[in-house]
Amino acid sequence: MERYAHYRTLKITRAEPGILDIAMGEEGRLAIADATGHRELADVWRDVDGDPETSVVVVRGLGKGFSGGGSLELVEAMANDFDTRARVWREARDIVYNVINCSKIIVSAMHGPAVGAGLVVGLLADISIAARNARIIDGHTRLGVAAGDHAAIVWPLLCGMAKAKYYLLLCDEIRGDEAERIGLVSLCVDDDALQDKARAVARRLAQGSQTALRWTKYSLNNWLRMAGPAFDASLALEMLGFSGPDVREGLASLREKRAPRFGAGSPF
Repeated sequence: MERYAHYRTLKITRAEPGILDIAMGEEGRLAIADATGHRELADVWRDVDGDPETSVVVVRGLGKGFSGGGSLELVEAMANDFDTRARVWREARDIVYNVINCSKIIVSAMHGPAVGAGLVVGLLADISIAARNARIIDGHTRLGVAAGDHAAIVWPLLCGMAKAKYYLLLCDEIRGDEAERIGLVSLCVDDDALQDKARAVARRLAQGSQTALRWTKYSLNNWLRMAGPAFDASLALEMLGFSGPDVREGLASLREKRAPRFGAGSPF
């Protein structure tokens, strides 16, 4: 496992031959992406792609949920510093495109809260499995920025434009069974069956024809590549939002645990 020895925020182990396990966070704690975690979630897929011992990846969260989004310190730095915004823009772009272009099959197992950069991987995974207690939330507009880190490229394809707009504009949470009903995830299972089901699916995939599976993934992901310009625009607009006043109110409201009070109008 020397290939993955330098990762600090991801726990990467060989679950069994051909299957790599990537766990986010710590036991008993929800994974919060700081600057290091955000970068590692972008970089790891290149290492996975070049790993000859890996056919399938299972990505999951440790502790209380799948992923908790970016740290408030990282969000504040993005609002205050151009260099940080530029770096995070590049990493957010790379998370999406590196997952799409990774030749290995990715299975996500989501439980509890699933938000932020972890949710990007969870929903872009080739097979996405949610526990009934999963709480999928894209909270960008609640923060005061455009939903830019993956939503435009995949949500309309998964659940349709009407549902995508409803949940992305209102930031309502989606439970696991509802996510399966609208097609946002591949499958929903009972909470205590999540890890076993993800491992069973990964095992079946690892035993399949890798050329057939990888070439099918590559072909199907051309639908996502065609949506690349929409994603690029959304991500650029998200980063533009981090330079404006609304994100400062959104950040203050999160720190103060209250509803945001955005301005009544905008010339844009």
